[in-house]
Amino acid sequence: MNQETAQVGHPLALAFRNFSVLLSCTPRGARLARLLTVAQLRAWGLPFETAQHVVAELAANAATHGRLPGRSFRLTLYVVGGTLRIEVTDARGERRPEPQAPGADAESGRGLVLVEALADRWGVTEERFPRKTVWAEVPVQAPEHGFAGSGGAGG
Repeated sequence: MNQETAQVGHPLALAFRNFSVLLSCTPRGARLARLLTVAQLRAWGLPFETAQHVVAELAANAATHGRLPGRSFRLTLYVVGGTLRIEVTDARGERRPEPQAPGADAESGRGLVLVEALADRWGVTEERFPRKTVWAEVPVQAPEHGFAGSGGAGG
């Protein structure tokens, strides 16, 4: 179900990493996308805090606005150098996401505004109809080896 192409010990293993999985186009699938992202980035030794929020928003949009009965969405993570590219592909190519300016009392509509704030850049790529891929890129850096501090003041 998932696929990791970088091999341990290969010179490109540190420069290029890939993870991809098909998930049900449901709220449960969107939650699983976030959890799998955290697990994969931890396994790679990379920070996951920003990425998990971006994935949560993009996956929730796929499950809500990109849903077609019987169709899944795909989560793909690529790490190249110091950049994580997050891609969420769904089956509703005719529905392009646009950031909104919801009212102060609105209960939804802020997801892409959050993605825009957290990501270095994001966009939409049209795939072979009827698919589209919404992507975002966030910087990631491997933690310094040998650092044992807690992150608190004076640590």
